[in-house]
Amino acid sequence: MAATRNDILRALDGIIDPVSGRSVVHEDMVQGLVLKDGHVGFALEVDPRRGGAAEPLRKACEEAVMRLDGVLSVTAVLTAHTEAEPVSSRRGPAPQAGIEGVGSVIAVASGKGGVGKSTVAVNLALGLKALGLKVGLLDADIYGPSVPRLLAINEKPRAEGGKFVPVEKYGIKVMSIGLLLREDEATIWRGPMVQSALTQMMNDGLWAPLDVLVIDMPPGTGDAQLTIAQRVPLKGAVIVSTPQDIALIDARRGIAMFRKTQVPVLGIVENMSTFVCPNCGHESHIFGHGGARQTAETLGETFLGEIPLNTSIRETSDAGTPIVAAAPDSPEARAFLLIAEQVAAKIAAPQRVAPKIVIE
Repeated sequence: MAATRNDILRALDGIIDPVSGRSVVHEDMVQGLVLKDGHVGFALEVDPRRGGAAEPLRKACEEAVMRLDGVLSVTAVLTAHTEAEPVSSRRGPAPQAGIEGVGSVIAVASGKGGVGKSTVAVNLALGLKALGLKVGLLDADIYGPSVPRLLAINEKPRAEGGKFVPVEKYGIKVMSIGLLLREDEATIWRGPMVQSALTQMMNDGLWAPLDVLVIDMPPGTGDAQLTIAQRVPLKGAVIVSTPQDIALIDARRGIAMFRKTQVPVLGIVENMSTFVCPNCGHESHIFGHGGARQTAETLGETFLGEIPLNTSIRETSDAGTPIVAAAPDSPEARAFLLIAEQVAAKIAAPQRVAPKIVIE
């Protein structure tokens, strides 16, 4: 018989918090409990001062639930509990705080899935590294993390002083929720848990020193995207699309979201632009061609370049050896490097200051 929500709470009621001496359920530490098709997810709220010291408690909760009949997977995440700010003291949205030790933060985004956004994000990060920058890569796609597979990372980030140390691969620092889960394990969190996980990955990582942190955004324009846009001072966003009309419609929505949140758009990338036959070299425009360039011109944004639809990009991505790392002198890698050069120039440029009215 499959476990129910009450079964899970009863199991967690047997886990005693060593600080309070009472169960985690009695202390109301279990939040956002979700049960779907045998997969369980919840947040464990602790005092932020406890940090990594609460990790054994989190693990004990996971193990207790995993012992229940019918439970296929358990994902518990530690969240920092803070006292609510008095309503009278609030003055609009909270100010954005930068990520400690990180010079610039850029987002790689798309309006829809399936356009190769993560492949672009990984190779862009490697391209920026090839230009001599200190680079980090944060996989913010909680429901479909793909960076661990694209970089063939199997190890978990280690804890240090209540924070986590990103895993290094090809000279860049990497963090993904996928590094904490089995590859076939589903993430079934609701919005507040996703926001909490994203905030922790951004702020609780030992990223420093970095010139730039590349964030591989989840597709769409939902809670996760708004959380990042509102809580981190993004230097700008790179929009990825295929030439298809349906993809470009969604790309325009992504651009509109960044404009509304006052995040500069660094430019648009047309991925899967042209298919080059590996046997004869003939070029075919399977998904159309030039749509992203035309969209950029229409919206007054920069067109950063075209990435071909090529088997070598797919094969190196599947192998965990991205094309920029595996074959940096290839035409395909050069396409990513040209985009990286433009992005590097844009984030190095000073922010334009709003004009002032001066009365003499």
